Amino acid sequence: MSAIQQRKITVVGAGFVGMTAAQRCAQQNLAAEIVLIDILEGRPQGIALDLNQAAAIDGFTSRVTGTNDPADTYGSDIFIVTAGLPRKPGMSRSDLLEVNGKVMSAVAEYIRNGSPDSFVIVITNPLDTMVHLMRAKLGFPGRRVMGMAGVLDSARFSWFISEETGANVKDVDAMVLGAHGDSMVPMEKYCTVNGIELGALVSRDKIDAMVERTRKGGGEIVGLLKTGSAFYAPASAGVAMAASILNDERRLLPCACLLNGEYGFEGVYTGVPAILGKNGVEKIVELPMPTQARIQMNKTVGEVQIDIESLRELGLL
Repeated sequence: MSAIQQRKITVVGAGFVGMTAAQRCAQQNLAAEIVLIDILEGRPQGIALDLNQAAAIDGFTSRVTGTNDPADTYGSDIFIVTAGLPRKPGMSRSDLLEVNGKVMSAVAEYIRNGSPDSFVIVITNPLDTMVHLMRAKLGFPGRRVMGMAGVLDSARFSWFISEETGANVKDVDAMVLGAHGDSMVPMEKYCTVNGIELGALVSRDKIDAMVERTRKGGGEIVGLLKTGSAFYAPASAGVAMAASILNDERRLLPCACLLNGEYGFEGVYTGVPAILGKNGVEKIVELPMPTQARIQMNKTVGEVQIDIESLRELGLL
């Protein structure tokens, strides 16, 4: 039996991000079994049935199981955690702190009990704070618990750069660090179009506008949708991280990692470039940072620490 046939992936939460993540995992045949779990009876089962019926058309061999029973997740190799309340217009990611903190605590309990050797990718907002809480509740090594943020934020920046320059988005390399929120740090110094620095192609004013739009990227989509938030790109980003770990692709991806001295921070999660492979976070890459970017990183980590303190006040940490 091949390694792929033996694999098991659990997607927690059958909302739009979760159902799309399950679909992406199935279409890429990342595992023999993909479990989609949700507290709503019938929803994950119905989505699973629909996806399994698509297998004959799309040609994938993964089997999707929909469930409300945490026991069905036991023995999973990796979890993609999307469960929680999405943002509504006018809400900040931090507004979700208490309700989604309780969700993370409940999910961590069955992950720890039934899949003690698994990897965990958190997508739930407020991202950096939720992954910090997840890791605290699990007690897993930091390299096995990470958050999906920078992959999504960098993809948004890449799309805006592609639109502005007229270049194919495949030729754009962008890097966004820091917390997944309005204080994120788009690293224009490390953004290129087929090796050409962004500043050689786009004016200062246009770069500043793209940076601001990237920071507000999730809110822009929330405002347009009116009900709900982004799901295609967040799901794709989480699955890209899972694939890099399961297939030992060792991709360099910006994601929320536990810092132990890197970038001058200790014991806090925030978005940094990391190599993801069979051991999870194989290496955190420290980039030389201009003074302004360093100031912004201090600010973004400070905001995460404020949310972490709020979790303590709520009795969740």
